[in-house]
Amino acid sequence: MMTPRKSLSPEGCLFAARALRDFGDSFVAILLPAYLLALGFTPLEVGVLATASLLGSASLTIGAGLLGARYGYRALLMAAACLMIATGIAFASAQVYSALLVIAFVGTINPSAGSVSVFVPLEHAALAHETRDADRTRTFARYSLAGALAAAAGSLAAAAPGVLTPLGFDPVFTMQGMFVIYGLLGVAGRMLYSRLPHRSSTPDIPKTSVLGPSRKIIFKLAALFSLDAFAGGFVVQSLLALWLFQRFDFSLAEAGVFFFWSGLLSALSYPVAARLSRRFGLVNTMVFTHIPSSIALMLAALAPSLPLALALLLIRAALSQMDVPTRSSYVMAVVTEAERPAAASFTSVPRSLAAAVSPSLAGALFAASPLAWPLLICGGLKILYDLLLLAQFRQVRPPEEG
Repeated sequence: MMTPRKSLSPEGCLFAARALRDFGDSFVAILLPAYLLALGFTPLEVGVLATASLLGSASLTIGAGLLGARYGYRALLMAAACLMIATGIAFASAQVYSALLVIAFVGTINPSAGSVSVFVPLEHAALAHETRDADRTRTFARYSLAGALAAAAGSLAAAAPGVLTPLGFDPVFTMQGMFVIYGLLGVAGRMLYSRLPHRSSTPDIPKTSVLGPSRKIIFKLAALFSLDAFAGGFVVQSLLALWLFQRFDFSLAEAGVFFFWSGLLSALSYPVAARLSRRFGLVNTMVFTHIPSSIALMLAALAPSLPLALALLLIRAALSQMDVPTRSSYVMAVVTEAERPAAASFTSVPRSLAAAVSPSLAGALFAASPLAWPLLICGGLKILYDLLLLAQFRQVRPPEEG
């Protein structure tokens, strides 16, 4: 006698969808500069396209924030997955820069490998609604872990064109095939989102997504997160890959292996961050893991050799993402249940807008000087962000910290 198949829980569907999306975002972030350089575009044009992509993500996130209360997260996540499908197919078909620029703006191509995406605030509010306060940070850590492990595997997948080229395959053609695979991942993501309960991600609140008593806290957090995102935009994964390509003559296969280990270290840091936060608090965990990672990034920019630079970047990877689940959990903790959807959007949109400005500046700096100014600027601004966050929010504690 056959036993009935158990369906995934809402959390399971969101974890699986995040994993599929981050797998695709990861190999696309590495392939993007290699693909554009193969088509004959300059580092500045790579940076401008990355900026267009991040601006588009910001616009999509604003739309999701405005429409979330009316249509629910299930419908919006399914629509975003359809856009991901169209983006992959369109990017594989276009070779004219103006067309690629438009696709990057209106689509879901992500040069930052998952950290800025229309999907993220929708999923955050859904997870917070499904989770108790005591389990919230642990749930966000598992959610981030699922994405990071998949992203590490996606980094290895980015090496596929480099493996196939010696066998006689055209490198541009194989990279276009990878963009098609990216679109197919959107198909699988849509299937997972369709299994979410219709109201699993929309709290029983009035159909207006506005901030109330937590308005001041959220505006301060949004400003600080924008500074952090602006800094991070100087070293989005596509631009870090570009620096390694140009500074050390890194190959696509080598980049894939490096970003695999980098992503794996980031993934392993998420459960560690959840444990640290239970002992030291969310804000302290964010700040005192972030500052050393920024120092490692700045030292990597000045490293005279490839092995030393890679070692420092791996140290940075092991520390820099510990603030991801803790930050997400903190935002959901310091607002009321009714404000969570708006808070997720209000803190995400300014991040997207701020992150959209810096990649084009970084591209211009990489083109103008052999010194890795974007890495130095990124590290310095992130340290400033950490100090400001500590000063402003050390005493603002989530419920589980008493």
